[in-house]
Amino acid sequence: MSPDRRTAVAAGSLFLLTEAAAIAGAVLYRPLLGAAEGRLAQGADTLALLGVLCEVVLVVAVAGTGAALFPVLRRHGEGLALGYAFGRLLEAAVIAVGMVAVLALVTLRRDTEAAADADVALAAVHDWTFLFGPNIALGLNTVLLAYLAYRARLVPRFIAVLGLVGGPLICASAVAVMFGAYAQLSVAGSVAALPVFAWELALAGWLIVRGFGPGSGAASGADGQVAEPAVSVGDAARG
Repeated sequence: MSPDRRTAVAAGSLFLLTEAAAIAGAVLYRPLLGAAEGRLAQGADTLALLGVLCEVVLVVAVAGTGAALFPVLRRHGEGLALGYAFGRLLEAAVIAVGMVAVLALVTLRRDTEAAADADVALAAVHDWTFLFGPNIALGLNTVLLAYLAYRARLVPRFIAVLGLVGGPLICASAVAVMFGAYAQLSVAGSVAALPVFAWELALAGWLIVRGFGPGSGAASGADGQVAEPAVSVGDAARG
């Protein structure tokens, strides 16, 4: 298996892992953050800690996609490739802040019975980090990666277009949620997130099954560097 093929499989697997961890975390957090007025539901400590573990996996997978794809993306624009890698790190950092808020909720519930106001505040911190991390930061990162994939033909154009449409859409949806147009976990919010969800699944499946397209510079040496063009005898003589 060539270095680019291994990179494609690793990146595709990490994208699938991000989807699985994000969905599992959202399901586990629902009893925690979905109670009346955002207060921590009684007996939800174990589910909360399991949700935090899922988000630990999510943070590692999100940061990992940026690191895994960087060697391929830099061949088609080092600035944009760096932007994508650091954007994924920012997304992971914001998610980590939300994890800390959840852990603080658990600690308050265990240590005191008079923590209702703090419960509400920390639940709100998690909600805002979820809005800025897996929505706004994810949308911007999606546009960067989809643009590079479209320009360099790393994947079929229809997959890249999903990302180019889905990234701005989920950012716009996050802004609408910010200004109170609708709730984040609502029908409208879910519909706005569908193109990005489809983009990541399609991208992951294609990378795992088919790898990068011919525009990736896959005909590179074993060290993963793009091969230098051959110099003809005539060119050498003129030189």
